[in-house]
Amino acid sequence: MTVILFVVFFALLFLGVPVAFSLGGASMIYLLLSDIPLVVIPQKMYAGIDSFTLLCIPGFVLAGNLMNGGGITHRIIKFCNSLVGHIRGGLGLANIGSSMVFAGISGTALADTASIGGIMIPAMKKEGYDAPFSCAVTAASSTIGPIIPPSLPMIIAGTLTGISVSKMFLAGAIPGLLLGLGMAIVSYFISRKNNHPKGQKSTLRERCATFKEAFWAIMLTVIILFGILGGIFTPTEASIVAVLYAICVGMFIYRELSVRALPSILLDSIVATAAIMLLVGFANVFAWILTSQQVPQMIADALLSISTNKLIILLLINLLLLFVGSFMETIAALVILFPVLLKVVVPLDVDPIHFGIIMVLNLIIGLTTPPVGVCMFVASSIGKTPMVEVIKASVPFLLVSLFVLMLVTYIPAITLFLPSLLLG
Repeated sequence: MTVILFVVFFALLFLGVPVAFSLGGASMIYLLLSDIPLVVIPQKMYAGIDSFTLLCIPGFVLAGNLMNGGGITHRIIKFCNSLVGHIRGGLGLANIGSSMVFAGISGTALADTASIGGIMIPAMKKEGYDAPFSCAVTAASSTIGPIIPPSLPMIIAGTLTGISVSKMFLAGAIPGLLLGLGMAIVSYFISRKNNHPKGQKSTLRERCATFKEAFWAIMLTVIILFGILGGIFTPTEASIVAVLYAICVGMFIYRELSVRALPSILLDSIVATAAIMLLVGFANVFAWILTSQQVPQMIADALLSISTNKLIILLLINLLLLFVGSFMETIAALVILFPVLLKVVVPLDVDPIHFGIIMVLNLIIGLTTPPVGVCMFVASSIGKTPMVEVIKASVPFLLVSLFVLMLVTYIPAITLFLPSLLLG
């Protein structure tokens, strides 16, 4: 019966059915064939989304949309460009820097690709950068979004297993910085090789002016992090603070957010949140079926039959997750696989926080790899560039991501240092 479950699921995916409905459809067919009442579906869906922590998802989604609608994106880009625009390939570096700053607001890679890419890709093409590189650097740097806090995948992971979301946020900070630094180095050398243009060096006054404009956007990240770390509010409460802050900044400081624009922003946020919650709900039904069929135990036994060496098991899990991330949406893969694989690694003395970051990092790499690679599809669409060319240009950035993944996997201190230092 489990085979039927997976066959139906992958068949629906192959036919182009959205991941959430593929999970739901496969689960429903399994239940019908197993003579299990269909009332299990709403029961397990509700159980999957009945979490106080998950309430911060609509908050952070709305805050990101409000800040984007309030003029946040072009101010961040302008500030980053004033710092590095004079370097060879400076717009590529500014693209990466903007993604790192924007990551502290949106928490999702797709929002980063659409927002930053909508401005940067046309600008880079206009300045003489080749289109595939412009799309590739945008898509690759957007994957920093789910690593640098706040992060929606980390919220999901924490909710599933009871791991501290605050500690997960902190654990992602250094890996996120390493990703940004690595991509910046690769971007610089590619730009030198291809003789990409460089802009004029900004004066100190110009840099101060752009920082002043971007200050309120940067402060949102600071407020979220220090508020959570200081015990002033929980991640869920932080998301509401972020919404109120975004409204105040957009309406009264930047003055680009109008009351008239609020309904459409709210609607977009509702649709995005509903899609995430529906995915979590159906994935929870799917995961319940797997658990009832003892699939997690089978996977654990299969891995441990190969080796009981922690390093080898982590390598095998990385290979599995990289493969899954290339085909399955990040949140769906997290809900189904994270609790399963956590049971495998914890007996091997792998810290749950550490493994949570490994899991998220693996799956977000899949956002820039075919055949799913949604961030590449968005960047390719914005840049009006063939997908094959974007994939080729993305290879150097993919290698950087894999290198950081190996560092994070085998040097636990990279993820555990900050949580241990600041939260104990």
